[in-house]
Amino acid sequence: MARPRVARPAWARATSALLVCAASLAIASPAATQSSRYRQVDAPQPPPELNGGRWGEMIQVRVGPQDHVYVLHRCFKVVLGDPGVAPGHSDGLTADCLGRWAVHPPILEFDASGAFVGSYGTGLVGRPHGFAVDHEGNMWVTDAALVPGEMGSVVIKLSPAGELLMTLGTQGVTGRGTDTFDRPSGVAVAPTGEIFVTDGEASNDRIVKFSSEGRYLTEWGTSGSGPGQFDNPHDIVIDARGRVFVADRGNGRIQIFDANGRFLDQWTGFGRPSGIFLNRQTDVLYSTDSQSNSGNNPGVRRGIYVGSALTGEVTDFIPDPDIDLADRTRISGASGIAANSTDTVIYAADVAPYQLRVYMRR
Repeated sequence: MARPRVARPAWARATSALLVCAASLAIASPAATQSSRYRQVDAPQPPPELNGGRWGEMIQVRVGPQDHVYVLHRCFKVVLGDPGVAPGHSDGLTADCLGRWAVHPPILEFDASGAFVGSYGTGLVGRPHGFAVDHEGNMWVTDAALVPGEMGSVVIKLSPAGELLMTLGTQGVTGRGTDTFDRPSGVAVAPTGEIFVTDGEASNDRIVKFSSEGRYLTEWGTSGSGPGQFDNPHDIVIDARGRVFVADRGNGRIQIFDANGRFLDQWTGFGRPSGIFLNRQTDVLYSTDSQSNSGNNPGVRRGIYVGSALTGEVTDFIPDPDIDLADRTRISGASGIAANSTDTVIYAADVAPYQLRVYMRR
C-alpha cells in the first residue's frame, strides 16, 4: 500500500548538501583500497506508524529510478538469543513475514533524500530474500519461505504501486523444474527485460532464465566448485552488456557468464559475497561479505568491497562494524548492498544487526 510523502527530516537536508560536495570531490579523488574514502552518515528510518520508526531484520536494499532507495526486510521481526551471532543481533535464520508478522509490509521505499515514500507487498511474501528493482520501478522479490501448498519458493513481480503482476514458480511447491524452485535466493532483470533467478537457498544450485513475459528459457549450474558450478548462489546482477554476475557465496567468489550461461570468468577478490550490486552506467561493482572469519574463508575480511566490473580490481573496502567479533559469530554486517547512480552513496542492509547503514564517499 502506497503512503503519502512526508517532509524531509533534518538529517536528510544536511545529507543532500553533503552529497553535492561529495560528488564534486569524487571526480578528482584517486581510487585507493582503504575505508577512509567513505564515512558513515545517518540512514533512513521507517515512519513512526511502522514499528515505532525502528527497523527489524533486513535482507536486501536496492536503488531504483530517480535514486529511490528500496529496503527489503522481514516485516520488523527480530529473533535474538542465538549464541552463534553477536550479542543483541538477530539470528539471521528464522525471521519472516508469517503469522502475526504478515500484517507488515516487507518493502519500504524512500526518495534520494531519505524521505519515506511508500510501503508494499503486505501479505504477499513469507520470507523475503532476493530483491531487484528494474528500470521501470517494478519490484521483484524472491520468497524463501515454504508453507506447503500455500506460499513460498517463488519469485513475484510488483508494479511501482505494489500491484502483483507476475509469479514465477508454484506457490508452496519445491522442485527443480521449469515452474518450480527450491527457495530462490536472488533475482535480476537484464536491460533486455529477461529475468534471471538464483535458485540457491536449498540444494538446486542453479541459475534459471526467463523471458520478460515469464516464459522459461534455459538454466545452468550444478552443485560443486568448478566453473559453472555453485555452492549457495546468493545474489545476482546483470551489467549493461548483458553479462551475468553471480555471488557464489559458498565458494567465496563471483562468477561471470554471458546471457546464455557460458562461463566467462571468476573473481575471488570480493570476499565471500552475500550480496552484490552493479552500477550499469559506471561499471562499479559492490560486494558485501557477512560471513568470513578465521574458520570460514580464512584470510578474508568481512565488509563491503568496491571495485571494477570490467577488470575485477578492488578499489575500496569498508570493514564490517562488528569485525572484531568475526571469529566469535556466524554472521554480522550487511547481506544486502546498493549504491546511488553517481557511486557517492552506499547503502548496506544488515540482516543480523537489523539496521540500514549509509556511507558517503569523501
